[in-house]
Amino acid sequence: MLALRLLNVVAPAYFLCISLVTFALQLFLFLPSMRQDPATARLFPPALLHGALFLFLSTNALGNYVLVIQNSPDDLDACQGPSARRALCPPPSTHFCRVCARVTLRHDHHCFFTGNCIGSRNMRNFVLFCLYTSLACLYSMVAGVAYISAALSTSFAHPLAFLTLLPTSISQFFSGAVLGSEMFVILMLYLWFAIGLACAGFCCHQLLLILRGQTRHQVRKGVAVRARPWRKNLQEVFGKRWLLGLLIPMFNVGGESSKQRDK
Repeated sequence: MLALRLLNVVAPAYFLCISLVTFALQLFLFLPSMRQDPATARLFPPALLHGALFLFLSTNALGNYVLVIQNSPDDLDACQGPSARRALCPPPSTHFCRVCARVTLRHDHHCFFTGNCIGSRNMRNFVLFCLYTSLACLYSMVAGVAYISAALSTSFAHPLAFLTLLPTSISQFFSGAVLGSEMFVILMLYLWFAIGLACAGFCCHQLLLILRGQTRHQVRKGVAVRARPWRKNLQEVFGKRWLLGLLIPMFNVGGESSKQRDK
């Protein structure tokens, strides 16, 4: 339990450090490298378009990250202790989390990167957090590849060029042909690639469970759920104003779960 509580502190700090490093690289390396020649001025410079797109992705990722932490799943205060909680709160909609030491409504799982449980209130923000984090990481990887390609005069036309970049760059780094900043960007490329694929996998898996009307906790316990139309399951999590939530980080409003709590 001590190791889980320690991980609950280290994982969010790790995510925030990666975010700060990504912002610094975008601001001080990638954007300055996109400055165009004044003789070939365009209406929308590449640096402006790149900065606006990255700002949109990162704002939605960090905004939904904050909402996941702030909007904790419902804590059933009437229950006292794990045994009493299980007796008063009927499964499978509730679950007692040992890390958070509380009962959450429609518990899905405990996310160590947010240090919070994922349940009925913050499921929508968690899915959007995974989506925009994946897009921001993959977009940063593309910008980093363009920067390395120009800095080292390397072509990534071959499909295996990205896979062989790291071992080749390590040997060149120790020989002095690759600068320390360039080597750091190369390492970040693989980290962005790994985080982007992992978050995309989490997002797709979570969307599949939402369409089925299930949670990860119910799947692990083998609990059968009542079959409902997938549109109703989707609306229960994302609400009627789902399009606005895709553009602006906002709390889950207009959904069925929100209406039930208001009653």
